[in-house]
Amino acid sequence: MDSARTHSFAKAAAGFVVAVGLVIAVAAWPPLAGPVVFLADLLIWPLDGVQTLAAPETRVFIAISGGVMVGWGVTLWKLLDHLMADTPELARAITMTGLYCWFAVDSLASIMAQAPLNAVANIGFVVLFLLAFRHRPAVTA
Repeated sequence: MDSARTHSFAKAAAGFVVAVGLVIAVAAWPPLAGPVVFLADLLIWPLDGVQTLAAPETRVFIAISGGVMVGWGVTLWKLLDHLMADTPELARAITMTGLYCWFAVDSLASIMAQAPLNAVANIGFVVLFLLAFRHRPAVTA
C-alpha cells in the first residue's frame, strides 16, 4: 500500500471512529438509543432485553463517551492531515500509542464491568488501524 492509500485508509478509520461516536452520543436521547441499547444487550450477554440504558446517569455517560469518541476521531483526522505527508512514522506512532492506551483501559474496564465481549469488540478498532498503517514508508537519510 503506498503512502497516499495509507493516508486515505487511516483517515477512513478516523472517520469510522467519529461515526461510532456519533451513534453512541445520540443514544443519550431515548428515541435514538435503539442501536446502542441492542449493542449493550449483546455485549452484556445473554441477549435478554434487560439493558435499557434508560437511567439519567447512564444517558449522561453515554453522551460523554460518545462526545469523547467523536473528539478522538476528529483529532486523529487532523493529526493525519497535518503529519502524515511529512512525518508518517510520527503520525503512526502517535495514533497507535493513543489507540493502545485506549484499548488497554477500555478493555480492562469492560471486563471489570462484566462486559468482556466489549473487550473482544475493541480488537476490531485495533485491527482497523493496524491495517491502515501496515505500510511503513522507507526512512530517508
